[in-house]
Amino acid sequence: MQIYFSIVMFLIGSCFGSFFNVVGSRLPRNQSIITPSSHCESCHHKLKGLDLIPIFSFFFLKGKCRYCHQKLGIFYPFFEAVTGILFMVCYLLYGFSFPLLIALTFVSLLLIVIISDYQTMIIPDSVLIVFAVLLLVEIFISTGISECLKHVFYGIISSGIMLCIKLFGDFLFKKESMGGGDIKLMFLIGLMLGWPSAILSVLFASFIALPPALILYREKENHEIPFGPFLSIAAIILLLSGIDMNFIIDLLTI
Repeated sequence: MQIYFSIVMFLIGSCFGSFFNVVGSRLPRNQSIITPSSHCESCHHKLKGLDLIPIFSFFFLKGKCRYCHQKLGIFYPFFEAVTGILFMVCYLLYGFSFPLLIALTFVSLLLIVIISDYQTMIIPDSVLIVFAVLLLVEIFISTGISECLKHVFYGIISSGIMLCIKLFGDFLFKKESMGGGDIKLMFLIGLMLGWPSAILSVLFASFIALPPALILYREKENHEIPFGPFLSIAAIILLLSGIDMNFIIDLLTI
């Protein structure tokens, strides 16, 4: 039965992945996520149901638009598959429980941030506000008011530390080193993971971002790289792996 529900969660996640891609792509550009309906970016032909089946449609159509035969990016089915896998892993870790709902909400936020920040260098406030409200309500229902306030405190501490890092970076590089969206995102990461793990996510994100940053630097000295996607990836790793600051300290003292 667990295998059955794992497959179901994967399929549900892949469908949400398709929707998250729309949200992450359109909201930063102030476009509606409802209209216009899904269409080919090349010929602008309205897509039909068979064209919109997550993952399957890409391979069924051999990676090309049915109407203009323009090649489609492999990123779309990849992102849908990753979202499906993450939904499935959350189910395997938490089962059908309230923590599963909280984990899925948090992962959904981070996936939308990855799309929006990567494509537009913007993390929409509307996305952060909606998911902040959802997480706070879910944490309140799950743990009560006192624990919910504790999580809010963790978020404030985390975003405050992130602000200090930004100010230091601005001073060091003599230009804006980090966007305001990253600081707001850190509030939600701290809200969910606690401030020690939130700070650990910054270290993980910096480590993950270093190789692409060096590659871009070699190609062009003046470049900008969005930090939100790396921060989101690091937060997902910490959430699903259970790694926290205490684990790192214990590892270093062995």
